[in-house]
Amino acid sequence: MATIDTSLVAKLPLFAGFATEELDAILQEARSIRVPKNAKVFEQGEDAHSFFVLLHGHVRASKVTPAGEQVVVRYVSPGETLGVAMAIGLQRYPATATAVDDSIVLAWPTTAWPRLVERYPSLATNTLRTVGGRLQETHSRVIEMSTQQVEQRVAHALLRLAKQSGRKVDNGVQIDFPISRQDIAQMTGTTLHTVSRLLSGWEQRGLIESGRQKIVLREPHQLVMLAEQAPDGKEP
Repeated sequence: MATIDTSLVAKLPLFAGFATEELDAILQEARSIRVPKNAKVFEQGEDAHSFFVLLHGHVRASKVTPAGEQVVVRYVSPGETLGVAMAIGLQRYPATATAVDDSIVLAWPTTAWPRLVERYPSLATNTLRTVGGRLQETHSRVIEMSTQQVEQRVAHALLRLAKQSGRKVDNGVQIDFPISRQDIAQMTGTTLHTVSRLLSGWEQRGLIESGRQKIVLREPHQLVMLAEQAPDGKEP
């Protein structure tokens, strides 16, 4: 097994505060896996055999509801953990993780988690901090779904993705991974038709550009105003 360079992970949130020799020991139990675009890292309901850190690419986490509807839970960016089911008391993966572009993950066997946490308690602390941040994000989305119109929810979703994985380009800020209108619909609890109508309208107004699963926010400030407007259409 090839040795994994500690410089690849030293600055990642999971490994904050670790010395080089500690990282070397932790990485000895990991393996690097290439995940092609559209391939699954793991599936909902599958035994949680491994936990992962995303080194390169982007991963979509999605759940299928009891009614058979697919919901996009979140997108995972480089440096983030995924599949740490044991850390939250689960024996099976609660969602499906799918690479949205060619990706690379580091994988550890789940059986290594208790031993690593006992030896390096900061692993648990850093993971809890990450899970807490995601919980806050989930709370925000629940409030949006409960109180906001579809236009506001879609604007919030685009702004959140741009903040997470935005890249400055000549004509604005591009969400730097492939994302379809269906993905946005599944993130915001609405239909493909509604998302298509909204994005087409915004494109005509010069707020965004979209095509071939790429979205550029040309006027992020205008989208912020749309996201934050009161239900009567006035600014809060």
